[in-house]
Amino acid sequence: MTDLSADLALIRQAALDAGALAVAEREAGLKIESKPGGSPVTSGDLAVDAMLKDRLLSARPDYGWLSEETADSPDRLSKRRIFVVDPVDGTVAYMKRQPWWCVPIAVVEDGQVVAAVIHAPEVQETYEATRGGGARRNGAVIRASDAETLDDASVLGDARMIEGTHWDEPWPPLRFEKRNALAYRMALVAAGAFDAALALTPKWDWDVAAGCLIAQEAGAIVSDHHGRPWAFNRPDPRQASLVCAAPALHPLIVRRSRSAPLAL
Repeated sequence: MTDLSADLALIRQAALDAGALAVAEREAGLKIESKPGGSPVTSGDLAVDAMLKDRLLSARPDYGWLSEETADSPDRLSKRRIFVVDPVDGTVAYMKRQPWWCVPIAVVEDGQVVAAVIHAPEVQETYEATRGGGARRNGAVIRASDAETLDDASVLGDARMIEGTHWDEPWPPLRFEKRNALAYRMALVAAGAFDAALALTPKWDWDVAAGCLIAQEAGAIVSDHHGRPWAFNRPDPRQASLVCAAPALHPLIVRRSRSAPLAL
C-alpha cells in the first residue's frame, strides 16, 4: 500500500500545478458554458480536470476517480482508494477574478479521507493533512478555534438558513460571512480564522472531502446537521449537509440544527 506521505506529496504538487494551469487558462481567455441546472463550467475547469486525471491516475493506476467534471462511473466503488477532485471549487469567483476559489484534492481509503490538499492560488495558501498527521497551511501547523460559545461566533454560510421561527431552540446572534468555495470555507475553519461553516443542504463529495480531513486534523468536528459522521465513495457521492465547527461549538450547532429535516 502506498505510503500516505507519498500520496500527499503527489497531490500537493498536482494541486499547485493545477492552480497555475487554471490561472494561465483564465489569462488566455475562458470559454464558458452552462451545465444542466445552470451552474457555469469553464474551459479552465475542464483543462485542469484533464491534467489532474492524467497526472494522478498515471501515478496511481489502481486508484479510482471521482471529479465534478468527469462523468461518474461505478468502477470507483470497487476500488479501495480513490482520488476525489474538484478542478476549480468556486468557479464563479475564478471567472470573476475574485480570490475565493481553490483546488481541493483528497485520497479516500475505505470510505474515509486519508490525505488531502486545498490550494488557493490567489491568496497563496496551501492547506494539507494526512490521517493522524495533523493539518498545516503553507507548512505551519493550524488549529481550529477554541471558541466555547455560539454568541457572536463567526460562521461561513448564508445567514438566511437560520432565520424564521421553526427552530426548537433559538439561535444566538452569529456573524455570517460568505466565501464561494466550500473547500476553502472548511480550510478557514481548520485554521481558526472562522469558528464554523454551516450548510443545511446536500453537498458533493468533491467539494468537501479534502476539507473534511484538514478540518478534523486541525481539531474541528465535521458531520451532517444531525451529527452523523460522513463516509465517502458511496454510490451517491453527496453528504446530507455540512457542520464543520470548532470542537466546543459543534454540539451546540447540532443541538439546534437537528430539528431541520435531512434531505438525504
